[in-house]
Amino acid sequence: MREIRALVTVGGRYVGAAEPFTVDSPWWNDVEPVTTRLDEVLGVTTSVLRLVGTTTPAMRDGVVTYQVEADRVPERGLSADSPPHEFPDHPLRLPWARPGGPAALVAWARRHVDVTGPPVQVKTWNLSCLYRLPTADGTVWAKATPPFMADEAEVIRLVASVDPSLAPRLIASEPGRVLLAEASGVDCWQPGSDVVERIVPRWVAVQAALAGEPRLRVRGVGVPAFGLPDTVLHGDFHPGNWRSGGVVLDWGDAHWGHPALDAARLIGFVAPEFRPSVERVWVDAWSRHFPSSDPASALRHARPASHLVGAVVYQEFLDNIEPSERVYHLGDPEAELERAQSLAV
Repeated sequence: MREIRALVTVGGRYVGAAEPFTVDSPWWNDVEPVTTRLDEVLGVTTSVLRLVGTTTPAMRDGVVTYQVEADRVPERGLSADSPPHEFPDHPLRLPWARPGGPAALVAWARRHVDVTGPPVQVKTWNLSCLYRLPTADGTVWAKATPPFMADEAEVIRLVASVDPSLAPRLIASEPGRVLLAEASGVDCWQPGSDVVERIVPRWVAVQAALAGEPRLRVRGVGVPAFGLPDTVLHGDFHPGNWRSGGVVLDWGDAHWGHPALDAARLIGFVAPEFRPSVERVWVDAWSRHFPSSDPASALRHARPASHLVGAVVYQEFLDNIEPSERVYHLGDPEAELERAQSLAV
């Protein structure tokens, strides 16, 4: 549970603070329940711009203070004795965390689809801003991402050139923005064997087809080949990024490298009792494409290496985000290095 402190601005000017309230969702970047409550209390349309501060270091729970943007000055719901606040700019502040940023994302999406109801800001933090938009043809998703992550549109097109149904359908894109069709099903935080069998072999087939010269950035963490080629990696191939309908989401961590790194991320994420069956599906899939390879041996080497990749990625985040939002990732590079060391012994 979070206790929310909302510092409300209009056009970048502070106009007051809402009375503190709680929401059931513990995750700081889950802002849909925050704006839902604020819209009701303040009688205006709000969006969360960014995290200002929090009392816990764990990306969840605690007292969380946000800078919130309203579309006009509220006539109710603001504390009369709120002290003044300043919001100085920072060179690493992302476009959607600046005044007018969320509205600009929605306005861009409206140029490509006919929105039939109120847009809903679902998530915002240093890695993305995500809106759910109703249309006559179903729900679509507008997503903004930072320049230090992969171009999701480029990666989706690359994946779709082999298997159009594995990635979400791309409606429109421009640098740092994608507009995506709804992916059917639910998020697969605890996937059954049927979901693993539906997604893992198809992703392996895409990787096998795209292997060759690098088409994306290279992280620089190697794994002995054992007969497998370097190829495109999802980069965060855990089942929370899968939909039960068979679509894989969130391609911003994509890069080029050994495919066992994706498998290691997946196997390290699922419960220990499911790891042997997931590994078997992945090994069997690669053995069909490269019969003389040794995927199981590659995976043993990739388990510690995947955490070295994680340390690199988290450090990139810390180097490229403004100070108030670094709390999301503080300590993560060190934790990943410790995990790599524990698996290497």
